[in-house]
This record gives sequence, C-alpha cells and structure tokens, in this order.
Amino acid sequence: MSAAVESAPVELQRERRGLLARLLSRPSAAISAIVLGLLVLGAVAAPLVAPYSPTHNDYAHLFAAPSWAHPFGTDELGRDLLTRILYGGRTSLQIAFAATAIAMVTGTLWGFAAAFRKGWIGETLMRSADVAMGLPAILLGLVLVAAFGASKLSLILIMGVLFAPATARLARSALLAELQSEYHLAAVSVGATGRRIVLSELFPNTVPVLLARASLVMAEAILVEASLSFVGLGVQPPGTSWGTLLQQGYTNLYRSYWYPIFPGLVILIAILALNTLGDNLQRVLDPSNQ
Repeated sequence: MSAAVESAPVELQRERRGLLARLLSRPSAAISAIVLGLLVLGAVAAPLVAPYSPTHNDYAHLFAAPSWAHPFGTDELGRDLLTRILYGGRTSLQIAFAATAIAMVTGTLWGFAAAFRKGWIGETLMRSADVAMGLPAILLGLVLVAAFGASKLSLILIMGVLFAPATARLARSALLAELQSEYHLAAVSVGATGRRIVLSELFPNTVPVLLARASLVMAEAILVEASLSFVGLGVQPPGTSWGTLLQQGYTNLYRSYWYPIFPGLVILIAILALNTLGDNLQRVLDPSNQ
C-alpha cells in the first residue's frame, strides 16, 4: 500500500507531461499558444521592439493611414498606433494576469474549503457563490468601479472578486472527484496528514482543470477591462490599454476608420486564442476523448 502511495507523484508527473504533449499536438492549441506567446512577448519587450516612443508626436502626420513608416497608422496626435498597442498591451495583460491570479487563488481556496467542510458551512459557501454568479459581471463591474474608482488596482481587485465564485464552484467539483480516487484512499489508509495529501496529492491533480479555467478567466478579464475602458470607467489617461485605444478610435471613427480596427483586432485575437486554448485543454482532459 505504501509503495502505491510513493509511486503516485511519479505517475502524476508522467500524466502531466502526457497532457502537455497531447495539448500541443492539437493544431488549434499550438497556434493559440504561439499567438499568446507573441502578444506577451510584444508587450514585455515593447521598449525594444516598438518602432517609436509612445510619447513621440508627429503633428505633420495626424491620422496617417497605415504605411511602411506607421504599419497601423497614427492617432490624433501623430503617435504611432503600433507602438501604442504594444505599450497598451502591457497594461491590459498586467491587469488580466493579476485579476486572474486573484480569482484563481481566492476561488481555489473557496472551493476547496467548501469541498472539505460538509454540512451548512459548505452549503453556505456554495450558495453565496451561486448568488454571485447570477449577477452580470460587466454590470456589477460598472457599479463597483463607479463606487471605488477606476485605478488599475481597483480594476484588478474588482475583476478578481467577480471571477472568483465560478472558479470556486469548478475547484470544488474537481476536488470532490479527486477525494473519491484510489490514491487518496490509499494515502488516508497509511496515515498521511491532511496537509500532505492536499499539497502533494490532491492539488497537483486538479492543476490541469484549474489551468483551463485560468485561460478562460483571463479572456474574460481582457474583455471586461476593454468594456469598462470603452465607457470611460477603465484605465484613465495618460494610461493606455487596448480598451482605451478602442474607445479613442471609436471617438475618431469618421476621421480615421482604421484607428479602432487594430486595437479591436488585437482584443479579439487575444480572447479567441485564450478561449481556444482553454477549450482544447478541456477536451484533452475529457476521458472520452482519450
């Protein structure tokens, strides 16, 4: 029995390596991973790869059309749009990453507590999650941002809280499935401590499911941030994000129809890539597809 418990982590490592191989063997997942990698790389390396300074104004070329000098054109102050999108991606992705981290940590702890605590404690935790999930995320986000301000920190905390309840429900379901597994029963039978079982046995086996959820949360965070910025309750000037660029482009639509196209395309591509990656991960995890 103890040998089976000792071999469990090795088997889990092999399963995770096989999971990654199966995921990347799917063309749509591999393409999505490459696209996301390029977006993150472009945002992180913006000072090195951007063709211009984000504050460089060229008043002789206001609302310039896309060209070799300005592949995405220029804005109302003659600033290069490609440069602004690269720098705006830093803000959008920072907010999305941080909000996703808060949602995943909070939701995982919430869901695990509900799975371990039977009776009225678990029911109360899950019913509160159900109530929160019944509220429209964007509408609730508008109310909270109007109440607490539109700073970057506020956006991160608000979106982290908004996406935690659905994460909690998924984490609880994943953990309940693992609690019925043979390796968990074996670990309990040989007297392993609860902390060791959770950290070395249960949690690692729920990571793939949580990663699939994280990709979807990040896509939602990008969409919500862009939506809030579009109505003026997101990132405030002089800050720049994909959402603020879309809003500014929409304001100048009749003077430069290509202005809102490029930030809108970047938002669409990022959300599509994240959703595709999460969908592929869920399909790989489905036993019926193995």
